[in-house]
Amino acid sequence: MVTKDIGKEAILGVDTPFILDCGVQLSNLKQAYQTYGKLNYDKTNAILVCHALSGDQFAGDTNPISGKPGWWHLLIGPGKVLDTDRYFIICPNILGGCMGSTGPKEINADTGECWGLQFPGITISDMVRAQALLLDLLEIEKLFCVIGGSMGGMQILEWAVSFPDRVFAAVPIATASHHSAQNIAFHEVGRQAIMADQYWKNGDYLKYDCYPQRGLAIARMIAHITYMSEPALQNKFGRRLQNREEITFGFEADFQVESYLRYQGSTFVDRFDANSYLYITRAMDYFDLAERHGGGVLAEAFREVKARFCVISFTSDWLYQTAESRIIVKALNAVAANVSFAEINSDKGHDAFLLEEPEFWRVLSGFIEGAADKYGLTKK
Repeated sequence: MVTKDIGKEAILGVDTPFILDCGVQLSNLKQAYQTYGKLNYDKTNAILVCHALSGDQFAGDTNPISGKPGWWHLLIGPGKVLDTDRYFIICPNILGGCMGSTGPKEINADTGECWGLQFPGITISDMVRAQALLLDLLEIEKLFCVIGGSMGGMQILEWAVSFPDRVFAAVPIATASHHSAQNIAFHEVGRQAIMADQYWKNGDYLKYDCYPQRGLAIARMIAHITYMSEPALQNKFGRRLQNREEITFGFEADFQVESYLRYQGSTFVDRFDANSYLYITRAMDYFDLAERHGGGVLAEAFREVKARFCVISFTSDWLYQTAESRIIVKALNAVAANVSFAEINSDKGHDAFLLEEPEFWRVLSGFIEGAADKYGLTKK
């Protein structure tokens, strides 16, 4: 994978090393990020957008690797739900990512070689604390809103708990306060697919100028199935054949759904790093908000939160089911937090938050408008 223009870049941990949860200290971390809109004079209109596992900082503009529109281009822009005429949108590439932020594909200054598996283990908390340092550099003391879906939603929960004084509104979407055994199991199958590829080379594939394309593609195919619902797959593909009238009795892509998954896998390897996939999925598996902040009790983790929440789930999401969102809402209610909840009726599965879903947009827009009014961000 070749990284082209990564947008903006900040260097963190210059004066004081950044200490990861695993205990390793890192200096001069690169934090790639992208911004949309303008920061107002009082620096009160900033919205932090946190991306999901396969996302990056290019939420609202063209991805320089794939050439495709940003993953949230439907929501970010002038006059859109995240109105760039009104708000300053910041989207960082996470620590451990592969679009310019420090991660396993970047150079380890101590060795002069790519980190590979020598890169230390990371957590969702590490990602969020690095983002906080980025905001310090941008001299933004408080965020009007933090918003994100899936793994991005985990970062939102961590933000609200770890930095209660820096967040006014929080929108965790299609997420959970911890990973279930099933979530971990799917990730483990994907990781094993990558590590079983003969070109993975124990994580040193860049040193040998090769790449575990097949393993990463399979990992992506497995994950992508979990992002869609059974009705969505059935409606989109059914049992329709791919460019043929009859089955071949072989192992080519007879069915359209097979061809679709192969395409998803093949395009993913062009823009994502295999080792980053290992580290990021591991960070998601380690995430447990109650254990980290509440002594095993989720409500206790939320005891000091000050943000007003809008928790959003989708009816057909079986990766992070609505029940997981209700657990979050119940815990917030237990500490009398300001929280609203919406379950969006959708057949699009987990990926609904990335797709055209008018009801989701209306709920999100209504919450942001109401929060902006309370925060004093009146429309011009």
